[in-house]
Amino acid sequence: MAMLEEFKKFAMKGNVVDLAVGVIIGGAFGRIVDSLVQDVIMPPIGKLFGGLDFASYYIPLNGQAYGLPLAEAKKAGAVLAYGNFFTILLNFVILAFVIFQMVRLMNRMRAPFTKAEEEKEAAAAVAVSEEVVLLREIRDSLKR
Repeated sequence: MAMLEEFKKFAMKGNVVDLAVGVIIGGAFGRIVDSLVQDVIMPPIGKLFGGLDFASYYIPLNGQAYGLPLAEAKKAGAVLAYGNFFTILLNFVILAFVIFQMVRLMNRMRAPFTKAEEEKEAAAAVAVSEEVVLLREIRDSLKR
């Protein structure tokens, strides 16, 4: 029973719930970015480079013909699927940039609160140091 209570406390902590929400939203956002890259950005790039789906570009390493679809070329042997790699890399760069912008915005929104907290801590440190000085003076007077 104690372990169940401990698990309940752990699961209900704010950090665990926040993490779960972040993972769910991040997964959904990742799918949106995948769709943006594969359905909006990469088709014009593919058209620019020859009219095919850019993700299906590859270099055959096992003597396959260049005209085969990527799936068939993989069945025939090893291929260097650079188009798919660049598509996934572009997904990552866009996702990382958007997350960076979100963190930057959150830090800007949190800055006024952080400054106020820092000022309170500094005031508390000054108050503590005055008390310490007074206590030291009393100690020194008692020693004399």
